[in-house]
Amino acid sequence: MLTINNWLLSGTVCKAPIQKVSPSGIPHCQFLLEHRSQQKEAGLYRQTWCRIPVVASGHELKKHTHNIRFGTKLTIEGFVSCHQIRNKLVLHAEKIKFINFGE
Repeated sequence: MLTINNWLLSGTVCKAPIQKVSPSGIPHCQFLLEHRSQQKEAGLYRQTWCRIPVVASGHELKKHTHNIRFGTKLTIEGFVSCHQIRNKLVLHAEKIKFINFGE
């Protein structure tokens, strides 16, 4: 059985990041990403909008997350999972790319 869970989403950080370290020493950065775009559906264009929590974990991503601030524009590649506490969809980052002005 083939299962695919790969998301690519760009947006703006709309809530200040929270940096934490787990009891096992793994760094985590949590923030809220807001996406707005126009997408074509059934031959018509529509405005799309969402806010999704993002978690970036591990030492490799830590070097990227210390530069993330409110208003930072990013492209996140990763997978989604539902967090048990609030039954809420969360994007788990595997790659983070900063979007420069004009991109």
